[in-house]
Formats: sequence, C-alpha cells, structure tokens
Amino acid sequence: MDASSKPHRIPPAMVLYAERHNIFQLMQCLMEVLLVHRPEAPVDFMIEHLKKDNDEVPRVFVLGPPASGKTTIARWLCKHLSAVYLCPQQLVSLKLLKRSTEAMALQAREEPIPDELWASLLEERLSDVDCVKLGWVLDGFPETRKQALRLQAAGIAPRHVVVLRAPDEVLVERNLGKWVDPFTQEVYHTTFDWPIDFAVQKRLVRPEGTSVPATARRLLDSHRNFPSILRTYEENHKLIDADQPCVDVFAQALNFVQSRARSDAPFVPRVLLLGPPGSGKSLQAALLHQKYGLVNIFFGDLLQEQAGAGTALGDLIKPFLESGFPVSDSIVLRVLKERLAREDCLTHGWVLHGFPLDMDQADILRHTGYEPNRVFFLSVPTDVAMGRVCQRATDPVSGERYHAVFRPPTDEAVHQRLRRNPRDAPQCVEGKADFYGRQLAELEEYYSDAICLNADQDPYTIFEYIESCLVKPLPVTSR
Repeated sequence: MDASSKPHRIPPAMVLYAERHNIFQLMQCLMEVLLVHRPEAPVDFMIEHLKKDNDEVPRVFVLGPPASGKTTIARWLCKHLSAVYLCPQQLVSLKLLKRSTEAMALQAREEPIPDELWASLLEERLSDVDCVKLGWVLDGFPETRKQALRLQAAGIAPRHVVVLRAPDEVLVERNLGKWVDPFTQEVYHTTFDWPIDFAVQKRLVRPEGTSVPATARRLLDSHRNFPSILRTYEENHKLIDADQPCVDVFAQALNFVQSRARSDAPFVPRVLLLGPPGSGKSLQAALLHQKYGLVNIFFGDLLQEQAGAGTALGDLIKPFLESGFPVSDSIVLRVLKERLAREDCLTHGWVLHGFPLDMDQADILRHTGYEPNRVFFLSVPTDVAMGRVCQRATDPVSGERYHAVFRPPTDEAVHQRLRRNPRDAPQCVEGKADFYGRQLAELEEYYSDAICLNADQDPYTIFEYIESCLVKPLPVTSR
C-alpha cells in the first residue's frame, strides 16, 4: 500500500496520532480549498475553514433522466445523513437569496435562466450555515456540461455524484403515473407508491412535463447532455440501475455516498484478524501476505520461533510452552514489540492473528506502540467451524494440509500417513470457541471501529471486502 521503499523512521506514537486525527487528510483538504478559493490571506482563510469543521459532511449531486427516482433518492439520503435537500425549483423560489427575484422574473416570462445565475443562486445557498454544517444533497442539477463547468468555476465541487439510469420505456411509464403533493413536495405514483392517506390523495397534482411528448423531449435532452456531464465528474460518479426496487437503489447510493476516496497520505497497513477457530483467519492473512506483502504474524508460531531461537528471551518462553501455561504478559509484550519493530513490518505492514484473545492481551498490544489501524471480526457458526477444523490433517512428509471434505488426498499412501493435530480435537475446538464467545462482547467494545464480517461464505469474497477496506479509507458512518 505504501509506495515508499524504505521504512518510515517516525516514532510509532507520531504515526498513531496522525492516523487517529486524520492529519494527512486534513492537510490535503486545506490545500484543495486554498487552490479553489485562492484567498488573499491564506492563513486567516485556513483558520476559518478549520473552525467550520465540515470536511466530512456530505456534498452530493443526484442526477439522472426524468422519472429515474432522483427526488426520492435525494430526499432519503437527506433524511439518513441529516443533510439539507436542494433542488433548482427551491433555489428559484427562495426569496432570501439576493438574485431569486431575477430568476423568478425570467421563469415567469418562460425564458431560460442563465448558467451564471444558477451558479450564483447555488453558491449563495451553500454558504448558509445549515449547508455548511450539515452538508447538502442537490437534486437534478446540473443538467448540462456548461452548467457543471460553471459550478466548478464557482468552487462548487461535489464529493459524490449519484447517477441513476433506466430504459426509456420504464421512464416513460413512470412519468405518466407521477403525482406530487404540493404541500410536502413528496412524489407518488399511481402504480408503485400511492399514498394511503385520503387527504393526501385529494390534494395530489400532476406535475408539468409528464405527457408522452414532453417526456420524450426531456429524455432526448438527457441523452444528449449526460455523456459530457459524466466526463466532468469522471473520478467521483457512480452509475446505478434505477430499474429495481427503490430500497435497493437507495442502499447502493447510500453505500457510495458514505465511502471515501483513496487518500494520497502514506499508509502502512497494520491488520488484526479476530475470530473463533475455523473462521479463516490464517487463510485471509496468507492472502494479504501474498498480494500486498504484509508480514504474516501468527502469534503461536511467533512464540515457537522465539523458543527455538536459542536466545535469552526464548529460554524464558520454553518453560511456559512445555507446561502448557500461558506466557506471562511481560514476555508477550517484549516478543510483540521486538517483532513489530523490525524493518519488514515498518516497511510493508503486518497482519496479526491468534492474538489478542481477551481484553488484557488487547491492552498489551496497545502498549507495544504498534496499534492496528484495521481490525476485522470474522464470525462463523460453531458447527461450521467444527467441520472446518476437526476434519483437517497434515502430511508429516510433505507438510501439506488436507481436509476430509474440501481437500482430500488423492494418493492412498498419503491418506494413510496423515496425522491430526491434537489441538483440532472436537473438545479442544469447542473449548476455544466457547472462550472466544465469552470475550467477544468486550473485544468488540474495545475495538469500536472494527469491521464485522460473515466468514461463512466464499473466502475470496471475504478477502475482496477486507482488501477494499485497506485500499480505501473506512466509510463515513452516519451521525
């Protein structure tokens, strides 16, 4: 993940502080706003910008052809994200804006509103306190590339652009059945979403431009303009098929809006995998090592290596391993600190599994100074875990691992010499799973930013999700 070929010679505490407080992202945001606004007094401008504390608030455009569901998705996003809903009609009718009278006059004469005026209205509205503090979702604008470029020139840049699309015949059918509540501006449909309240039904009105010829003209304009609009927002837009249930469309839009673009900040992954026996921790760690070069650290093997190294520290570990008692906390701290401080871990990052098992050990890991920046909980039903672990065996000659169901040996000679590890006995696995289950709630509370994954699925599907959380920053959670 880190492009540097040398380890960062930075104290671990400084790295943890920078990651915890998003120092690199903060500096990147400050540089962006300076280049966009080019203030005469950069220091004063940055101070005022930091006071706003709004770098993570949503800034979203919802675009699409007529009847694609833009208004519904935009309003749902606003409700979920506590953001401000904006649309062109609202901007024109908002009398508090300085140039709204000019826009209403043009609209009354059925003359087009110039792109410069649209940009001015939107820029003034976005400077209001509610938009600055809560963020905003703009519905159905811009409609042309010229409008998009005008907004860019005014410093109005969305973080996410949601683009809805559907076949023309579906859009025409939707538009013909569309009705609007003039009081709440909620959109209803005679087939898909008719209001239950009779009072609402009585006051519904047909919006303008819903006839077949009018819809066809608007669709034609949309087809002409959208390719160039998408080129304007090439790096931050997502196309979503709107010809599916509205809840599914919203789920995809929300997931995209809560995602964060990959940062240019230096990032060395420090991954912690937690889960019961048989949850696939070793496999995921091996895949991360294979693809990204992360140092694969299994704590049990680490202790065995130290015990066999013939060092003073190894001599301290041997009696614990021979007696079967847990290694003392002070020795564990020394072992972890020494391993995580090596150059390969500092350069490429690491993935740790098999530790911690409880809150006390989690505290030990934190005191090493090498705290993980990605934590994953892999959950799997006990019966599935038992099936994975209790039926595996190893060939003592080749060292290859086999499984009675998923990977049985084809050679009968290999089958005859297979040996099962005593730790894979059913009673042993049940005991470890039970112990993990008792510690799970406290560990989840301790690692509050951890990501929980269902490990009872294809391992490469799990790996893809873990990988996405490493390559990109973690999603912004709703407030």
